[in-house]
Amino acid sequence: MSEKQNNQSYEEQVSFGEDTMVASKNETSVSEPPMFKVLLHNDDYTPMDFVVEILQNYFNKNKEIASKIMLDVHEKGVGVCGVFPFEIAETKQALVSARARQMDFPLKCTMEEE
Repeated sequence: MSEKQNNQSYEEQVSFGEDTMVASKNETSVSEPPMFKVLLHNDDYTPMDFVVEILQNYFNKNKEIASKIMLDVHEKGVGVCGVFPFEIAETKQALVSARARQMDFPLKCTMEEE
C-alpha cells in the first residue's frame, strides 16, 4: 500500500474497475463575520426611562450598564448598545425602531460596521 493510500485523513480513494481516482479534501479557512455596532441616537422627546428599558429588554443590559449607555446617548448624542454579526444587528435595530414607533417616540437606532 502506498503512502498516498495510507493518508485517509486528507485523501479518499475511489475505485472504478481498473481505474483508481483519488479525491483530495480541501482544507478551508473560516474567517470571523464582520461585526456591526448598534447605536442609539439622542433626541429631545424620547424619555430616558424608555431608553433604559430598550437596553434592558433588547440588549440584555443590567440596569447599571443600561443607565450608563443611556447617559452616553444623552450627553454625547450617541451610545453603543452592542456589537453583533450583521443579521443580529439588523434584527435588533428593526425591533428597537418598531418598539419606539409603537410608543410614538422618535428614537433613532442605527448600525455601522465596526
